Amino acid sequence: MKKKIFVSGGGGFIGSHLVEKLIELGHKVKTIVPYNIDNSWGWIDHLPKKTKDNLEVISGDICDQNLILRETKKIEIFFHLAALISIPYSYKSPQSYVSTNINGTVNILEAAKNSNAELFVQTSTSEVYGSAQTIPITENHPLNAQSPYAASKIAGDQLAMSYHKSFGLPSLVLRPFNTYGPRQSLRAFIPSTIKQILESDKKIQLGNLNSKRDFTYVSDTVDGYISAIGNKKCIGETIQLGTGIDFSMRETFENIKKIIGKNVKVVKDKNRMRPKMSEVNRLISSNKKAKKILKWKPKYSGKNGFIKGLKETVEWFDDSKNLSQYKSKLYNY
Repeated sequence: MKKKIFVSGGGGFIGSHLVEKLIELGHKVKTIVPYNIDNSWGWIDHLPKKTKDNLEVISGDICDQNLILRETKKIEIFFHLAALISIPYSYKSPQSYVSTNINGTVNILEAAKNSNAELFVQTSTSEVYGSAQTIPITENHPLNAQSPYAASKIAGDQLAMSYHKSFGLPSLVLRPFNTYGPRQSLRAFIPSTIKQILESDKKIQLGNLNSKRDFTYVSDTVDGYISAIGNKKCIGETIQLGTGIDFSMRETFENIKKIIGKNVKVVKDKNRMRPKMSEVNRLISSNKKAKKILKWKPKYSGKNGFIKGLKETVEWFDDSKNLSQYKSKLYNY
């Protein structure tokens, strides 16, 4: 059955891929993007015309509760992805993360409650765990905020569950592990590494190469969201989306270097290093719960799947019309 769906953050990395897939499946989709004088809709501007023609876009701020309530009447499913996500910027402007990631989440939750939504999906992050205390990480792993960003996301997740328990709002917390792929911000490790290697023949600047991450390709992450539609078993749950395999940043750099075919060296950039106690050393997920409840299984899994995803990401960034959408000479901390 086709649904009326609201996606916050539809102009962003994961959000634009999700919007594209939802419309492809025939759902009626509405999204909000940040208001700006250029009337830019982020990555939505670059979606196929057929997709945009079937998408309703509003410009505004999720911190504007009246706007959100007015624009989301009769919405059946809410996918909440809008957030401030840069960890380095959260050190500089923690209050902004409280405003957007906590207060903004309350506004979307209120809208879902008032709309008698059949499903509210909160987008979490593996950063809420801090450095892994047990391997692999399950949904029962202790929460340990090692950055203001992580703290704000823990608060948003808990609010979503509190609305389920207090008001009966059918809520799900989806927790993706290090999603990567086309359209990702250049401040993230994989796009930043790709861009620098493509543009340099000698040296590139990176941060900590020893930390390990469970990298999940964006189409797999989107499939996790899609799997929640019409699935009553997921209500009231927190479910991780990860491959169950991790790679160090050094391994990832070496794989990208091999794919591009350049023998560049790394210069450590202190601006890309986290404070010592804020560094998250390892994140690797258990996806047993996702497989059981959502019937979700990553297509880009194992080393071969990771290499395949990296190749597709490199190919996308190597296209000048895609790279031209970024300020590629500027690293946005």
